[in-house]
Amino acid sequence: MHPIFNTARPIVVSCSPHIVPYLKAEILSAGLTIENESNATVHTIGTFDDAVRLNLCLRTANHVFLLIRKFKAATLQQLSDEVKKVEWEEMIPADGYFSIHSISEHPEVTNFMFLNMKIKDAVADRFMVKMSKRPDSGSEKNKAVFFLHWKKEEASLYLDTSGESLTKHGYRKISMKAPLQESLAAAIILATRWDKNSPFINPMCGSGTLAIEAALIASNKPPGLIRENFGFMHVFGFDEKKFQTVKKNLEQKIIHDVTPLIIATDHDRKALNAAKENAALAGVIDLIQFLQCEFNVTKIPEGKGVIIFNPPYGERLGASEELKHLYSDIGNFLKQKAAGYFGYVFTANQQLAKHIGLKPKTKKNFLNGSLECKLLEFEMYEGSRKINSEK
Repeated sequence: MHPIFNTARPIVVSCSPHIVPYLKAEILSAGLTIENESNATVHTIGTFDDAVRLNLCLRTANHVFLLIRKFKAATLQQLSDEVKKVEWEEMIPADGYFSIHSISEHPEVTNFMFLNMKIKDAVADRFMVKMSKRPDSGSEKNKAVFFLHWKKEEASLYLDTSGESLTKHGYRKISMKAPLQESLAAAIILATRWDKNSPFINPMCGSGTLAIEAALIASNKPPGLIRENFGFMHVFGFDEKKFQTVKKNLEQKIIHDVTPLIIATDHDRKALNAAKENAALAGVIDLIQFLQCEFNVTKIPEGKGVIIFNPPYGERLGASEELKHLYSDIGNFLKQKAAGYFGYVFTANQQLAKHIGLKPKTKKNFLNGSLECKLLEFEMYEGSRKINSEK
C-alpha cells in the first residue's frame, strides 16, 4: 500500500475566495494545525484518515487534497517521466477508474485537457509495465481523482480525496432561481454574530439553503453525513469499517434538542415546498419553521437574534425601480420590526444596497460565482437608542 495511506503529510484544502478565515476555524476545530494559507487554500498536515474526516466535517471547503509527492520537471517529457515513477498500482485498482485534473503555469501547456491526457497516458504506461492492464480513465469525478499543480519547474501531485466538489452538501434536489452554493451559505452564517442559541430568521428563503445550513450548524450535524460518495472511497487506503466508525462517532455528537428558533419565510408556495423537501433530505425539517408570507410580515420573536436577507441583485445594468423599492422595504422592515437584532443583507449590487437606508456596521466580502458580493451587517438597537441611517 502506498505511504500516503499511513503517514502524515501535507493536506491542502481549497475554498472560494474570502472564505479562508471560516475554513481555518473549521480545520482548527477538527484538531489540525494551520501551516499556511493563500487567498483560496488552507494548508495543514494530517493522515489519509484525517482527510476523510475533513471531507465529512467541513462546511466551507471545496476540495481536500492529500499530497502524493512533489518533484521538479522543466519540460512536459520530464513531467511524464516523473509521473511514471509514482506507484499508481498501490493506490488504485487496475480494473478501476480514475480522472486527472490540473492547473499549470508552464509555457509548454496551452491546454489543460492536453496536459491531463499526457498524465493519464503516463499512468497507463506504468500500469501496463507493472500489471499488463490499466484502469479506465475520463473526466468524471465520481471515482478516484488526482490533481496536478505545475508551476515553472515545480510540480505537486495530489489525491483529491473529495472527488466531486464539497460545495454541494448533497441535500438540495430542488433549486429555485439563483440559489446560493451550500458552502457559501455556511460561510455567510459563520460570518454573522449568530450564537446558535438565539433566533435565526431568513425571510425570502427561496430553496431554503441558508435556513438549512443554520439548522445543520445548530445541530452540529456534519454536511458530509448527507453525501454518499467521495473520492477517497475509490482508492486502496479506504477502510469501510473504519469509515463507518468515524461516521458513528460524528452522529453521536449531533444535538437533537436544538435550542434556536429557525424561521424561513417566502411568499412563493413553490419555493417553500422546495425548501421543505430539501430540509427533509438534510434531516433538519423538524428544526425549521417554514411559513408562507410576504417578507415584511415575517414574525420576529422578541429579544436578540439575526435576520438574513439574500435579495435579488438585479445583475442587469441599471437597477429596476421594483428592486429599489424592495431594498427600501427591507430597510424599513429592519427598522420597524428587528429591534435588538443584527440584520444582514447579502448582495452583489451596492447601488441597490444604498436604498436600504441604514449605515452598515460592517461589510464583509464574498464571491458568489463570478459576482463580487458583500454581507452588510446592521445593528438594530433596542429601546430609545437611535438607529444610524444615511439619507
